[in-house]
Amino acid sequence: MRLLLTVCILLISGPSIASAQASDKQTFLTRAQTREAERLLSNLGYWTGAVDGLFDPATRSALIAFQKWEGRPVTGRLTLDELEAIRTSASPKAREPGYAHVEVDLDRQILMLVNDQDEVRVLPVSTGTGKPFVEEGEKSIAYTPRGRFLVYRKGVGWEKGPLGSVYYPNDISGGISIHGSGNVPLEPASHGCIRIPMFAAREVSRLMPAGTIVLVYDKVSFVSAMDWVKHPKLKEAALLNIAATDDHGFTDTTKTKSKPLARSKARSKIIRA
Repeated sequence: MRLLLTVCILLISGPSIASAQASDKQTFLTRAQTREAERLLSNLGYWTGAVDGLFDPATRSALIAFQKWEGRPVTGRLTLDELEAIRTSASPKAREPGYAHVEVDLDRQILMLVNDQDEVRVLPVSTGTGKPFVEEGEKSIAYTPRGRFLVYRKGVGWEKGPLGSVYYPNDISGGISIHGSGNVPLEPASHGCIRIPMFAAREVSRLMPAGTIVLVYDKVSFVSAMDWVKHPKLKEAALLNIAATDDHGFTDTTKTKSKPLARSKARSKIIRA
């Protein structure tokens, strides 16, 4: 009888034990495990902030960028499953290696700062929703343009516009900029700008001087900037063309007239956020 009772208890508790073991893989990690995850993510190129074992906004941001790059469910939760995946992963690679630039992968919703050695620093972003919105009484589409661009104007601190405030904006095409935001959700949510987390905005701006090449692409759209790298005068001409026209973008045609690139808190045209 006692043997039969024991067998029954084991049969009943078996699924619960298995469920508990599976659940353990979903629980949050110890500080030592979190520090390991931060160290590994940082070594892979994800922007973690301090490697201190604290699951702060920077660590969560790095984890989200990792999940986006790897095509994993984007939860922002650091579990044993995620740690195991981090342990066996490789560094993200630039779409176009060989020179310092910035890449924005719209499908993955990440930004990569790429240096001359092809090392990357990766942040999650939120870009244009592709949906209509009203801007000063007119309908527009929240679209993030694809193509190759240059940082042609930089702002310092906060700038206000009719669609919201932006932090340390780096203009790449008219009212479109890469800027810090207090709202960087897991999915596209902007009016066209490329939002990055606040904690990294100032440093990103420092790492993106005027003239920085920015490639924005999705799975069907990619424009190389290699000719600019091989022939710097072409890039200089494109930058002068933007400054001369204050246009909402640029072509590869050139103009001789120019005006200096601006770096100021004031802004004459509409800021998208």
